[in-house]
Amino acid sequence: MSNVIVKKFGGTSLTDLNRVASLIKNDVDKGQNVIVIVSATAGFTDQMALQAKKISNLSCKQELSEYDVTLSAGEQISCGLLAITLQSIGISAKSWLAWQLPILTDDSYSHSKIKTIKTENLKRSFAEGYSVAIIAGFQGINSSRITTFGRGGSDISAVALAVVFGVKVCEIFTDIDGIYTADPKIVPKARKLHSISYNEMLEMSSSGARILHNRSIQLAMQHNIEVQVLSTFKKAKGTAVLHESDILEKHSITGITCNTNVALVTLTHLTLHTLKEITEANIKIDIISGSSFVISKLYIDSAKKLLNKHIINDDIAKISIIGVGVSEIMHHTLKILSTRSIEIFAISTSEIKISIIVQKKYAEDLVRDLHTEYGLDSCTG
Repeated sequence: MSNVIVKKFGGTSLTDLNRVASLIKNDVDKGQNVIVIVSATAGFTDQMALQAKKISNLSCKQELSEYDVTLSAGEQISCGLLAITLQSIGISAKSWLAWQLPILTDDSYSHSKIKTIKTENLKRSFAEGYSVAIIAGFQGINSSRITTFGRGGSDISAVALAVVFGVKVCEIFTDIDGIYTADPKIVPKARKLHSISYNEMLEMSSSGARILHNRSIQLAMQHNIEVQVLSTFKKAKGTAVLHESDILEKHSITGITCNTNVALVTLTHLTLHTLKEITEANIKIDIISGSSFVISKLYIDSAKKLLNKHIINDDIAKISIIGVGVSEIMHHTLKILSTRSIEIFAISTSEIKISIIVQKKYAEDLVRDLHTEYGLDSCTG
């Protein structure tokens, strides 16, 4: 279908259903059929996750299946309320849950992957005169059981639906108007980027920039889907996520991220056997340095149960510098840290990223200093 567009609205956007409905109405008035993917309202899923984890550590597949049932409730509520809001202003809208399409996945509860999406029901709905299909994000179905894609998984739903409908641009609406060189709450002088490559966006997301889910970026890159990050509340040009070859103006340093949701685990002796046990327990390791490694704070309890003779330091932050030119500024980065007498607990590098683990108390000042040192304050995007 050539007149289909795909929009996704995050939880912060859904605090104003009338605003979201007006944005959708603009497209309907232009003769478009609109596929809308919605998240749960801000905070709902966190609340449900906390409640479930007070009851159980969710260590078996059956419990994880019920956990997915619980977490998927917020998107269902968002679907129904937005459909009612659209209908109240004369828009023919219909809500859909994953099992109604269906979106078929594997059985990896809480981090399932999409196998296929059936489009016949949606196409029939459009043919019947419904101009808007509102779909619960973040979820699929396996053998009649609800599955979820992991936190932030509505982005995956949106890009996947763009793929199956042959839509080349997927619009992601949030409470910010694009992707910045740093978190504007930390760096007031941070500048919005007009565009960013898939690879750089992947690195930013994995380093703590909670804008797009990693898997949604990978899916967009694989199928050449342009992802537009836009503001729900401000009419402004957003940021396009594209192949590097499609970006006209490139910068050696794209951005700097700060992630305080990490912990440093230090063992008396780190062996391959220990690493194997850690990965088998589904604890994701970020950086390894000597007998230490970095994990998300989400895995602290699991690590404590698994490991003996360990020290966990959760008073740290991961600072990441992303861009095609990071290899050229490595020595300069170390010089800045040395000048400021900041201890480095761990460091990792790739072709387009340098990540440094430091004490949390230095993190925000360091991000601001690095942002200025690399000329990002004056960057025009």
